[in-house]
Amino acid sequence: MRYLDPKADLPFKKVFGEHHDLVISFLNALLPFESAEEEIKSVEYLAPELVPNNPLWKDSVVDVRCRDGRGRQFIVEMQMMWTSEYKQRVLFNASKAYVRQLERGRNFSMLQPVYSLNMVNDTFSDSEDYYHDYRIVESADTKQVIEGLRFIFIELPKFTPKNFSEKKMKVLWLRYLTEIDEKTRKVSPDLTGNPEIGKAIEQIEEAAFTDDELYIYDRFWDMVSTAKMQITSSRKDGMRKGLKEGMEKGMEKGMKEGMEKGMKEGIEKGIGEERIRTARKMKAEGLGTDMITKITGLTPNDIDAL
Repeated sequence: MRYLDPKADLPFKKVFGEHHDLVISFLNALLPFESAEEEIKSVEYLAPELVPNNPLWKDSVVDVRCRDGRGRQFIVEMQMMWTSEYKQRVLFNASKAYVRQLERGRNFSMLQPVYSLNMVNDTFSDSEDYYHDYRIVESADTKQVIEGLRFIFIELPKFTPKNFSEKKMKVLWLRYLTEIDEKTRKVSPDLTGNPEIGKAIEQIEEAAFTDDELYIYDRFWDMVSTAKMQITSSRKDGMRKGLKEGMEKGMEKGMKEGMEKGMKEGIEKGIGEERIRTARKMKAEGLGTDMITKITGLTPNDIDAL
């Protein structure tokens, strides 16, 4: 049996964007609900395209967007590579979903929370923890919370299934995302033995996809590999260039300060230039703006301007 990697764009949307029971289980397992009363009982899928009220603003497409019976909205995203702009994109999408609830004539008290759950197949923090829960809190007293928006970021490479003090389904869903890929031939009985995880595994069997879908899947990984390789190369070039510039500046302002600043500027410039080159290639090959954004981290406005 051959499987597709559930982290890839097409399988991820197939599993969590087409099966109500699976996305409910996934959200209940990974969101920080404190009681059974808070858990999701049912959902309806919403259009993944967040169309702005102002036609001059850009649309934004997310992987999965749904709403439960209480009116709470849930946005689920799978991000393959971390970029400094990703948090801003997440904030923008969640804020847009929150604001668009308030139709003309409705009271602010009718607004329901928006949860943004972001799976990141990369690392971005110095913390040893893989699970990050962001809320709007008062700086001196974090118990004082402005409700409405909540953001969860999960660094998948940091996850290990050793901590079984966590919820069982949380561990199983994260194992599903981190243990299964194209090289997998036999899945752990811990996963196949669970009805919900077992169903999710069936959805990513190669036989469940058409030839056209498999082609799109392979192209996705080709683009991800190319982007990673080019960004890594840019980092190396940036470090070399930054070191040279830093040494020159350091002669005037102090070696340490100049080297640090020069290296940082050189790396950032090199990575930025390579992202633009990669985006141009992707655009020329007909990839959509949303896919290019997910892989390179550039904004839709940046991509449209290329």
